[in-house]
Amino acid sequence: MKTGLSLFGALALAVSSAAHPAPAAAPEAARESADSAADSAPDSAAAAANPIVGTWKLNVAKSTFTPGPGWRSQVRTYRATPGGASVSWTGVGASGDTMHVSYDYTYDGKDYPMVGSANYDTLNAVPVDALTVKSEEKRDGKVVGIAMRKVSADGKVLTITDEGTNRKGEKFSQVLVFDRQ
Repeated sequence: MKTGLSLFGALALAVSSAAHPAPAAAPEAARESADSAADSAPDSAAAAANPIVGTWKLNVAKSTFTPGPGWRSQVRTYRATPGGASVSWTGVGASGDTMHVSYDYTYDGKDYPMVGSANYDTLNAVPVDALTVKSEEKRDGKVVGIAMRKVSADGKVLTITDEGTNRKGEKFSQVLVFDRQ
């Protein structure tokens, strides 16, 4: 369903609705409404407002890595937070080493710490449109990577284009294609 609301419009509507609730329903209707809400998926409302919410599995065959070889596997989970997202992911690199990365951020362009990343210390994020977010990845306060994260219009595919320099000073470019789980 397309509502014409941007990500921020949907978030503002949700905040406004919480701040100015509708008049109270009769007790029986309120119980039925609460029961119905409890039966629905907990992230469904968050996913509607923020299409990144959910779990994504790397499709290695559709991804590209320069220089290669690249990731053998990767699974990312995004949860909605007020004004942003909480991300955790686990991946197995080309050499077989496992990496566990986590970070929380707000879409405000400020730097937030990344825990477990081999290449970056912090990241910031700003929305480009309702489906796309641009981030700068930093090491020692300097931008060493730029990533664009885009969810497909049907919400089934996540593509992350990431270009930067690793801790060894080597340039890399990768297009990571994920399928929603």
